[in-house]
Amino acid sequence: MDPTNSKTPENSDFSKMLNNQPANFERYEPGEKISAKLVTISDEWAFLDIGRKGEGVISREELEDKDGNLEVKTGDYIDCFFVYTKNGEYHFTKKIGGGRDAGIEQLENAYHNEIPIEAYVEQEIKGGYEIKLPGNKRGFCPFSQMTLRRSDDNSKFIGTHLTFHIIEFSEKGRNIVVSRRNLLEEEEEEKKEILKEKLQVGQTIEGKITSLQKFGAFVDVGGVEGLIPISHISYNRVEDVSNYLQVGQIVDVEIMSLDWENNRHSFSLKNTLDNPWESLTQLFPVDSVHKAKVARLESYGAFITLTDGIDGLLHISKITNGGKKVKFPAQVLKEGQEIEVKIESVDPVKRRISLAMPGDSNQAPENEENKLYTQFKEKNKNKNKGGMGSLGKLLQKKLDDK
Repeated sequence: MDPTNSKTPENSDFSKMLNNQPANFERYEPGEKISAKLVTISDEWAFLDIGRKGEGVISREELEDKDGNLEVKTGDYIDCFFVYTKNGEYHFTKKIGGGRDAGIEQLENAYHNEIPIEAYVEQEIKGGYEIKLPGNKRGFCPFSQMTLRRSDDNSKFIGTHLTFHIIEFSEKGRNIVVSRRNLLEEEEEEKKEILKEKLQVGQTIEGKITSLQKFGAFVDVGGVEGLIPISHISYNRVEDVSNYLQVGQIVDVEIMSLDWENNRHSFSLKNTLDNPWESLTQLFPVDSVHKAKVARLESYGAFITLTDGIDGLLHISKITNGGKKVKFPAQVLKEGQEIEVKIESVDPVKRRISLAMPGDSNQAPENEENKLYTQFKEKNKNKNKGGMGSLGKLLQKKLDDK
């Protein structure tokens, strides 16, 4: 029997009888988003507990993957959008499309009520992408509306099914513009609220490298992106970030700072690595000699790489050329050159190592004149106790002049 034709007093308020709710109960608005519990799943429909008399229903197809397997189970909560009421049932959708056809009216309804649609990214065109919408309709998504941050590879979206909002609908559906950006922003905000409760400074967390820059690398930690400064990538001096990291790489990072208000977060990869300075005194005891590579030259000396992450300073005063001091390190050294150095001192706390060139004792090396003078002294040390002869004085004068 049609309730609208009933003459009983109880039917004076049709909506009250239809939903068996108080007359002042607030109705759902089309496009309103709710979280509802799955009560039963049949061959065609899934039934939802929406917290009121009357059932909520959603097509089973929307809960299946591309192979037809259910992605949820009874008792799970799902987010869905209200579409309309029919025969006392509240109809919901996760998104327009999703395996079902859609007409122009559904797309227009999705536009007015901000209901997501599932669509296929067909090809890249000028300024963005051509999108195949449900019902074989065509739409356009600008590059700026596809992601939150401009992608280095536009082609990676082609051939994928993605969820969009219709942001422009005109000319009876001949002009449709779609966007993912506001959906991604909503997801990011939800993730941010969760991560605010979980993340703390000093904590180590897994992240994924999203982009490389001259000043460091950006890493995504569960939906929140931050910067690994170049100084915190390695204990080595990093000149080129791409020599240490690549986009898509999974890394463990330590949280250095969190600025939720300005969305500026910083992380350290270096702090999660073994610190080579902790075993430094054992690896490089004082007076030991090592082969090492010249890392860079400065006016006051040369930095020498002893091992990964460990540089020592060979001061200009310790650099000699044939026994003579030099004014500039570049006179005798060049970057990348392998040389021998002697450890003079190690300070693990201040992370400083002082180096010298082996055999450097601030004396001239023993050349032919030195050898001759030494031999002369040995021969005459007993014969001429009163002093050196003229030959000895001549040799001494030459050495003093040098």
